[in-house]
Amino acid sequence: MEHKIQIPTYEKIAIDLANRIYNGSFKIGDKLHGRSTLASEYKVSPETIRRAVKILEDVHIVKSNRGSGIEVLSREKAFEYMNRFSNLESVRDLEKQVHNILLEKERLDLYLQDTLKKILDYSGRLRNTNPLTPIEIEVPGNFIHLGKTISEVKFWQNTGGTIIGIKREGNLIVSPGPYVLILEKDILLIVGDEKIYPQVCHFLNVNLL
Repeated sequence: MEHKIQIPTYEKIAIDLANRIYNGSFKIGDKLHGRSTLASEYKVSPETIRRAVKILEDVHIVKSNRGSGIEVLSREKAFEYMNRFSNLESVRDLEKQVHNILLEKERLDLYLQDTLKKILDYSGRLRNTNPLTPIEIEVPGNFIHLGKTISEVKFWQNTGGTIIGIKREGNLIVSPGPYVLILEKDILLIVGDEKIYPQVCHFLNVNLL
């Protein structure tokens, strides 16, 4: 979650006044408008203006003289004060960049973990693939030959694998004949060489990874 830095209204006004002094709207020795006038201009209370002016006094940009108003003292100090907030904006930009980088790293870490899991699963299947050890693959709902028999889909011709069993709704059909239907969510027990797993996945439209 991104945390935004909130600048108080009186400090925003102080920054704006410093900017106006730096760009020459107010020159050295000039008198700023009275607090009431500034309050009306910025649409804030006189107290907010008092606090803004106090900040500028503390950093020697202006000086309040009783009875004669607020005198502009230094254009250089105004620049230094504004530059302080320019650096703050740079820090906030960097914080935002770091936040986005961390989010992207988290996304990539999750993707990497998921991919490694699938690779390990696929590798495990291949280690156990030999003519005597069956692999198990579930028939997806998007298999284009759902409801057809093993013979009709020419399973062996298309995959090189032989179906030696089908797990269906908790039951095991052993050595299904050529006329047994292939249904959605059937788990096929298949034997063959090391190539049958990708070939069967391709035929059934099952993603390898």
